[in-house]
Amino acid sequence: MEKKRILIVDDEESLLKVIKRSLEKKGYIADTAKEGKKALNLVKDAKYDIVLLDVRMPGMSGFEVLSEIKKIAPDIFVVMMTAQNTMDNAIEAMKKGAYDYLTKPFDLDELNLLMEKINRLIDLQGEVKALRAELEEQQHKWTIIGKSQRMQEIFKAIGKVANSDATVLLLGESGTGKELVARMIHNHSRRTGSPFIKVNCAAIPRDLLESELFGHRKGAFTGAIDTQSGKFVQAQNGTLFLDEIGEMDFNLQGKILRVLQDKEIDRVGEGVPIAVDVRIIAATNIDIEKAVRDKNFREDLYYRLNVFPIKLPPLRERKEDIPELVKYFIKKFSDEMSLNVRSISEKAVEKLMEYNWPGNVRELENSILRAMLMSGGKILSEKEFPFIIETEAVDEKISLYFSVKAKFYKILRGKKGERIFSDIQREVDEALIKLALKESGNSQSKAAKLLGINRNTLRKKIKEMNLKQF
Repeated sequence: MEKKRILIVDDEESLLKVIKRSLEKKGYIADTAKEGKKALNLVKDAKYDIVLLDVRMPGMSGFEVLSEIKKIAPDIFVVMMTAQNTMDNAIEAMKKGAYDYLTKPFDLDELNLLMEKINRLIDLQGEVKALRAELEEQQHKWTIIGKSQRMQEIFKAIGKVANSDATVLLLGESGTGKELVARMIHNHSRRTGSPFIKVNCAAIPRDLLESELFGHRKGAFTGAIDTQSGKFVQAQNGTLFLDEIGEMDFNLQGKILRVLQDKEIDRVGEGVPIAVDVRIIAATNIDIEKAVRDKNFREDLYYRLNVFPIKLPPLRERKEDIPELVKYFIKKFSDEMSLNVRSISEKAVEKLMEYNWPGNVRELENSILRAMLMSGGKILSEKEFPFIIETEAVDEKISLYFSVKAKFYKILRGKKGERIFSDIQREVDEALIKLALKESGNSQSKAAKLLGINRNTLRKKIKEMNLKQF
């Protein structure tokens, strides 16, 4: 424990020596001053934890010195020493910010007890400051940035649902911040002091996910070399975040439904139910209603989870938040990784605003980090973002992907699997030819060369697809 530094201020030199000697024996660092001005100079120059201050001294009175000390260092514990034990002195001392006062002559044991009491308070204050700083750091780590109308609606939704125990279903594309919202709900709820446990249902093999969630007894299955408590038990009194719940096995969905209904789990290999008090927040990036219609997700579980749905907007629908997000990420990485970059040029921000961000905020964050690592200066320029291709080309690629995806599932649902490849290939060919013609200024010869096919083949495909030149 760090030694506390004490300043003793009194015009009686003999008393100064006695108190100083007694405190130093107890392990304190003690300095002395015989008058107020010197005491104030010492307080300005050194960091004191405690000041023992006489009320009556030549020049400045102890009360005047006390007032100045509180202006210089408000956190210092000041103990007044007085030979006049009057109510007026006590009231005046407390009004001006003294912690306590001692009546002369006082016993050294009484002084030491008071110093020990203040010592413990200082240590407790230090612990509180450290915990507060840690909490602020954690809250900063899980901050959601956004002043757009869409994000303000999200913040309002979080505020409404946080203090309840309602099950929340977070919907949105990958990278939109579903985990951040889940953590914010937890942090602003009555469960904030209890665990927040995340389980990525898509990342754990289906045959192991049940054991991961509910735990298992030793020997319950091959490879169960010891007993595991499971995520539900680990999240007791807290929040369990089931990310990518749309990927969960249909049979396991039924067991999650039972937990929501009965508030108890069955550990694998153990027949005795275990009561759990856990709030569930689930998230998915799939069209969950469509999954229900297609019988890929249990309807009863969907209604249990969908008590309070929150749909997060993709970044392309809240582009006005990009400048603020960029500033946040630059500061974050500068602090965490001691990088020299401090800001970004307006042109670079404009370029970022033009991009559609299919990977959403996560892609933006990774792009800023990569640019900062590559940059040699303090200001990021548009040159640091060569990997961001033109918006129109991105739109074409996104459109192509979703077109192929929609076609794939349409054919699959129609049970015409034998035509999947040929039908989708036609769509891909059509998109490629359109892009090549656009890139080559509508020149068929240049487009054919770009695609690596001969001109006659290209002409034939254009005719078959009834494509118009642009």
